[in-house]
Amino acid sequence: MLNTLKHLAEINIIRPLDYHFARLLAEQSSNPVVLLAAALTSRELGNGHTCLHLGKTDLFHTLGANRYLDAIKRCPPPNQWARILQDESAIGDGKQATPLVLDNGRLYLMRYWQYEMAIAHRLNNSSHTPYTPSNAENTAAILNRLFPEQDDGEINWQKVAAAVAASRRVSVISGGPGTGKTTTVTRLLALLVEQALEENPDRPPVIRLTAPTGKAAARLTESIGTARWKLNCSKEVRYAITDQATTLHRLLGVIPGRTEFRHNRDNPLHLDVLVVDEASMIDASLMARLLDALPETARLIFLGDRDQLASVEAGSVLGDICANINSGYSHQQIKHLQQLTGANLMTFVSGQGPAIRDSLCLLRKSYRFDANSGIGQLARAVNNGDLPQVEAVCQAKLDDLELAYSEDIQKQLLQTAVDGYRPYLEAMQDDKPAEDVLDMFDQFQTLCALREGKWGVAGLNNTIRSTLARKGLIPEEGIWYHGRPVLITRNDPALELYNGDIGITFRREDGRFRVAFPTPDGKVRYLLPSRLPEHETVFAMTVHKSQGSEFRRVSLVLPDTVSPVLTRELLYTGITRAKKSLVLFSKPDILVSAVNHPIERVTGLADRLL
Repeated sequence: MLNTLKHLAEINIIRPLDYHFARLLAEQSSNPVVLLAAALTSRELGNGHTCLHLGKTDLFHTLGANRYLDAIKRCPPPNQWARILQDESAIGDGKQATPLVLDNGRLYLMRYWQYEMAIAHRLNNSSHTPYTPSNAENTAAILNRLFPEQDDGEINWQKVAAAVAASRRVSVISGGPGTGKTTTVTRLLALLVEQALEENPDRPPVIRLTAPTGKAAARLTESIGTARWKLNCSKEVRYAITDQATTLHRLLGVIPGRTEFRHNRDNPLHLDVLVVDEASMIDASLMARLLDALPETARLIFLGDRDQLASVEAGSVLGDICANINSGYSHQQIKHLQQLTGANLMTFVSGQGPAIRDSLCLLRKSYRFDANSGIGQLARAVNNGDLPQVEAVCQAKLDDLELAYSEDIQKQLLQTAVDGYRPYLEAMQDDKPAEDVLDMFDQFQTLCALREGKWGVAGLNNTIRSTLARKGLIPEEGIWYHGRPVLITRNDPALELYNGDIGITFRREDGRFRVAFPTPDGKVRYLLPSRLPEHETVFAMTVHKSQGSEFRRVSLVLPDTVSPVLTRELLYTGITRAKKSLVLFSKPDILVSAVNHPIERVTGLADRLL
């Protein structure tokens, strides 16, 4: 079996890491099923899954019809492995330390089983221990003031979401772009501050804001900083709401050279309320550590779009939590929400369902994309997997959406990039302030599905740079040049630079280069290029890297051949990065392939939520 796995690693069917993990287990077992299961479980982790589902694994679909698979063909099918594996010393039930854990037909690496169990334990305990406002009548009055009545007669889901979060220790507010997640949470924070000050006028709650990336944290800072000044509340309440967001890694306290954080169960975070934006980007490992560091008495409010791409690392935590977001609420919760909001929610009563559903709310109305918005229509059609509607939107003449299907895609793409990046480069030539330059750069971005190839990040960064140089907007030579945009790709806590942060290179009067990065308070700091952690040019970035960011105008470039990376969620995420204008470069068959290919992350978390 080891020889077969070694060959599969050599031809890139599995990773060398997967093969070496199986070799490690060969010291404890000679059973070929154990070695194969170990390699496949490790492989699943590399593909974003937290476990190997024995009942849903087709070996020859997974590994291909390879002529070197004789050793694997002699093994029984995976749906028969549980009986074989349960007696192996390398595989346990979680009660003892073993490399692998077998649980309910799923095979885990020990640490990922622990992550999943820890997340489920904390969420289940929080679901069964809701907050109950001591004065529901007063809470309803505050909600009515913060969320004024709408004229359309529809349910105000922002108000309902605030009521849900006010009554739960852990809550999730999910919604697509422009549904008002940060507006809702800012008003919710005002409600929580007012409630706290009524109980103790001298101690407002300690509120912290966080997001997975620096870009997302900066957006959260800006959004809440703007929204809090529009609140219908006292100055005392307004000033108690922080508008300074930080990254999750900064919040938890990175320890250089170690995987642990400074804050954990023994040294919990000092806060009363934690708001986590862009929660879809949080993987199982980071989520477990965040929940571990959360004080038992704290409130945790997740914001995010459940339909976006899942985290780059293993897990689909927000998606698993939101699996029951359309299941309705319990009778008790509906009664409570109607008392707080005055809305008629009886059509959303469901007699059965896990307790976690009472902690969830989906914002259903987009305030950014109206009925005539091509971006909004395309995003909805893609998200629903509605191919006829996708085709209808693509064929319609819509002001904010352009589909480029011509043979000369590259010429149009490069011209769009030149038009998009010209304003910030000309501003640099005119010696405009760095703050203005950074803001202008954020108005446009080219997004790709892939990293490599002509239509990937590597190819497009080169061709866009060459085109901008021919237009006289940047120098033709040199790694570093006036106007080079760089994307940080590795966290550096010492410099407070994190994966996803973007800076612009300036050539100073002394001829030396400095890279300008925005700070959460709207200022700029400069660093020498030699001090930067791993980074790359960012005239084009992957859709994955763009999560947590929004741009006024976007060029979304799909590859010219079908790729497993190209999924419905990636397409939806790329489309919804655009606020005002989207140009989609794609062949029709590639677009169809993406819509028909939803991501299915294999985890056991949703089944553990009670």
